[in-house]
Amino acid sequence: MRSGVAAGMLILAMSVAGAANDADCQQQATTASGTQLIDLPTAKPVLKASVPTRIRSIKGLHWFQIGQASWYGPHFQGKKTANGEAFDMNSLTCAHRSLPLGSWVRVTNLKNRKTVFVRVNDRGPVPENRVVDLSYAAARAVGLAGVGKVKLEAVRGGDPQMARDLVAQLHIPLMPMVGQ
Repeated sequence: MRSGVAAGMLILAMSVAGAANDADCQQQATTASGTQLIDLPTAKPVLKASVPTRIRSIKGLHWFQIGQASWYGPHFQGKKTANGEAFDMNSLTCAHRSLPLGSWVRVTNLKNRKTVFVRVNDRGPVPENRVVDLSYAAARAVGLAGVGKVKLEAVRGGDPQMARDLVAQLHIPLMPMVGQ
């Protein structure tokens, strides 16, 4: 059963990998020589505090976003998320303002370098100075106790290393639920 779930999650992750390339906006991209800024026409502004970053399929470049992350948990447990499912604070999910629902993102805590892959299933975060709201389980996985600086990277097709990292995460032991 577990290997079937892992295979299904990998197929899902790779099928939605390019879905993060939807809205035109200002870009940050990395190359072998470092970081550069790319200006693309904007379709419509998102919230001013967090300009979404994304990149078209240009070889050698990939989408990422750096900013403040927070987490949400017990108060929202069981409530409906933007994609219609019930929020589960013990699953590896997040809320993001502009990434397509169902997208997979690698979150890296820049303080301790811990990473986790999460699925976008909600919209947010509400505070304009934050780029993502993580579920309790995702925040715990990266060692985030309150608010912290993170790097978000969209899972994309054609990146074998990111696919290996995602599959490796599927083999981690399940975290105990809160209160157990």
